[in-house]
Amino acid sequence: MSHVVQVQTEVRDVVAIRGACGRLGLVEPVYGEVKLFSSTAVGWAVRLPGWRYPVVCDVTTAKVAYDNFEGRWGEQKQLDAFLQNYAVEKARIEARRAGHTVTEQPLADGSIKLTIQMGGAY
Repeated sequence: MSHVVQVQTEVRDVVAIRGACGRLGLVEPVYGEVKLFSSTAVGWAVRLPGWRYPVVCDVTTAKVAYDNFEGRWGEQKQLDAFLQNYAVEKARIEARRAGHTVTEQPLADGSIKLTIQMGGAY
């Protein structure tokens, strides 16, 4: 039996943040207080390609702070790719933790299909 699920992502897992960065070839995220254009944010700073300021992930509140000046200081698609890869990493972590196997297939529209095989269930 198969099920299709859509995921709304809350960024709460540092391991998954690191995994998403690795999948995208980004530098390792760094924890600390980060200066954005007119404010500061505390959390895991992720440097996206072409972005003037980092994206800051607060795993306590699941909030993501950033300033890309409506796309002038960084393309939204870069943030979307990070969040998509974070969701994939988090799903993989949780599936493996439950003893399941995961296969991944990139689709033509840019989405990613994960198939989770539950241990012993067919």
